[in-house]
Amino acid sequence: MNTSKKYILAIESSCDDTAAAILCNSTVLSNIVANQEIHQQYGGVVPELASRAHQQNIVPVVHQALAKANIGKNELSAIAFTRGPGLLGSLLVGTSFAKSLALGLGIPLIEVNHMQAHILAHFIKEEDKTVPNFPFLALTISGGHTQIVQVNDHFDMEILGESLDDAVGEAFDKSAKLLGLPYPGGPLIDKYAQKGNPKAFEFPKPKVEHLNFSFSGLKTSILYFIQRKTKENPDFVQEHLNDICASIQETIVTILMDKLKKASKITGIKEIAIGGGVSANSEIRKRIRDMEQALGWKTYIPKFEYCTDNAAMIGIVGYLKYLKGDFARQEVSAKARYIL
Repeated sequence: MNTSKKYILAIESSCDDTAAAILCNSTVLSNIVANQEIHQQYGGVVPELASRAHQQNIVPVVHQALAKANIGKNELSAIAFTRGPGLLGSLLVGTSFAKSLALGLGIPLIEVNHMQAHILAHFIKEEDKTVPNFPFLALTISGGHTQIVQVNDHFDMEILGESLDDAVGEAFDKSAKLLGLPYPGGPLIDKYAQKGNPKAFEFPKPKVEHLNFSFSGLKTSILYFIQRKTKENPDFVQEHLNDICASIQETIVTILMDKLKKASKITGIKEIAIGGGVSANSEIRKRIRDMEQALGWKTYIPKFEYCTDNAAMIGIVGYLKYLKGDFARQEVSAKARYIL
């Protein structure tokens, strides 16, 4: 085997997706994700059911990742895994599996911060794709997090602002639930919004100091709006669904973009990257591209498969840590709260 080639098996199990990937250096050879549809009937992720499903999925998902990459487990150089943040029961499954396999194969174990991985996914090697130049600003937006991060180097990151309550993904999903849409509702708001008028209804934008965010007040105002309008007309939501979704999306995206513009102005940084599940939102992608033209930014938008939880992003962090010799001990444990 060519000694310059390092094969990393990456495992991601922070929430309700069981994922495994194989990277050869910074190139993805396979990226397998098993979704858990069982949570849809409950309107959100049930932690106990998630951890059970991970136990069922992890062996077949890893096997499939190895098979697709055409790599034998004895060719692996290291195993990277999500240590946190996330649901503790889910993280324990991935952590235990990674530790056991690394011990059995006698290869290094590499712990990865899930939020760091969303940012460093931009360094996955692909044809005709440029990577961000340091320093850059990263807007990481997901179901559990909303952060603006200044990235000075691969492992030198500073949180400039974050949500003080609900994450932006929660804001989308909870708003969708108020409209009677099934879980996960964020993508459905995006879908209906494309046919609606974003100026049809106005929702308040919370005034939050510095570069922090707050979405709980917005959710409450949407609740009161729906209650008031359906009292006047029981069919209001059904008759105006596209316009309501477009207006909600417009409000949330404007909140995000205003803070990002402020962060760029304060720091003077014009290299801007987005990441996390909510970065798949079509309006966010459009606004980021528009501001590239208007403000002279250079923007970086990940491929859809690297937005939502996946193991390829864990693998690129694993490879970068491998180069530094930054390995974990067998005593390492999962962390539900894991600061960037």
